[in-house]
Amino acid sequence: MADTTPLRMVVRRATDQLAAAGVPTPKVDAEELAAWLLGVNRTRLYLTPLVSPSWADEYLSYVDRRAQRVPLQHIFGSVPFGGAQIAVGPGVFVPRPETELLLQWGLAAIADVRDPLVVDLCTGSGALALGVAAARPDARVIAVEQQAGALAWARRNNEQQLDAGGAGIDLRGGDVLDARVLGDVEGQVDLALVNPPYVPDGTPVPAEVAEHDPAEAVFAGPDGLALIRPLVSVLATLLHPGAVLALEHDDTQGESVPALFAARKLFADVTDHDDLAGRPRFVTATRVSLRRHTT
Repeated sequence: MADTTPLRMVVRRATDQLAAAGVPTPKVDAEELAAWLLGVNRTRLYLTPLVSPSWADEYLSYVDRRAQRVPLQHIFGSVPFGGAQIAVGPGVFVPRPETELLLQWGLAAIADVRDPLVVDLCTGSGALALGVAAARPDARVIAVEQQAGALAWARRNNEQQLDAGGAGIDLRGGDVLDARVLGDVEGQVDLALVNPPYVPDGTPVPAEVAEHDPAEAVFAGPDGLALIRPLVSVLATLLHPGAVLALEHDDTQGESVPALFAARKLFADVTDHDDLAGRPRFVTATRVSLRRHTT
């Protein structure tokens, strides 16, 4: 009979290694890696009590990569997001669970809109756009991304969703501040979703972000608002009266970003929302008719 090793012992060794490397959640990550390699849910991990030495060696090789602060999502090659499976790797920002709250809000906001037109600005991997398309196959979804590396990942994810029989998106390469990119849908959009770069320059970030997320997808000037400020006008131009938007921001911008929208007469119902940890995370607003504010 081939030699076997207790799985708990191997995972404990991995946890200690990850903890020594400064990984914030060493036990969780060690178990997630083991569950992924076994092809089971983490909650059922220890239903496999013994593993072969060859399996343990392969597992520990992945643990070595995680100890070097390679994101779990890069090791796995993809991340579930909404109803979509998003491939990620070097050159693209990894979608976060917090952003799924923004997606959920957006889907609820257009639940009663037939054949909605949705735009996803700064789409990155295409996560938000593809999440909408997966949930609302009747929607026309346009996604915009400027960075070539991220755009390649978004194209790959769109093709993957189409190949699986799902709804695709209209993916456009370009600057979201360039009026020509979305000029054909000005004043027609029902929902705009935006997860722009918003971290203030110089903010300390984990190694996974500093070494693996593209800096241009993370940082945005001294106060993190370099792109958000001009986006306010872009969104006002794209949305029709009664349409809505949701824009993610840094947890230090829970007052400054809503204030940018509240200062514009074209926006009402400006509301900020907390993330899973109770921190300010995204703002929502409704585009109104200017006539509502004039006499």
